[in-house]
Amino acid sequence: MDDLRFIRETMERSGSFTHVSGSGGIAMGVVALLAALLARETVSAVGWIGVWLGAATVSFGLAGGLMARKSRSAGVSLLTGPGRKFMWSMIPALMAGGILTLALSTTGAVHLLPGVWLLLYGTAVITGGSHSVRPVPLMGLAFMVLGTAALFSPPGWRDGFMALGFGGLHIVFGAVIWRKYGG
Repeated sequence: MDDLRFIRETMERSGSFTHVSGSGGIAMGVVALLAALLARETVSAVGWIGVWLGAATVSFGLAGGLMARKSRSAGVSLLTGPGRKFMWSMIPALMAGGILTLALSTTGAVHLLPGVWLLLYGTAVITGGSHSVRPVPLMGLAFMVLGTAALFSPPGWRDGFMALGFGGLHIVFGAVIWRKYGG
């Protein structure tokens, strides 16, 4: 029995994380498009940041819940093996994004946040996606390209880049994942 358990645990650790939810990606994209509309109407930098951080919170909650549901339906725990690697691989880039958000917002460089957020989120998705299905790291690369473009674009384009990245890319790649990998 111990040998069978060892074999099963070894296979779980070496496998890919296939429980990324395509419907979760689509939901995240819809939340981001709504946030872009709200953020465009905000007057203050603090309000703009609040809209986007609120959208991120709602989006991560939706995506996490839908991934957990997909995992449960497959009879697999979300927090073992590849799922744990997927999440832990994303955390450093997301933490760096949080620290840079604080630094840029307190120094008045809020116009750089869309590029920084898109670039670091893309980095997080690529690193997490190295333990997942093929479209996930490709989506991360698309976020990084868009983030780079946003860093060198006029500040007035920030909500457009946010909508295109967090809205459009999540919807497109979410649909691909939903179609090819279920749910």
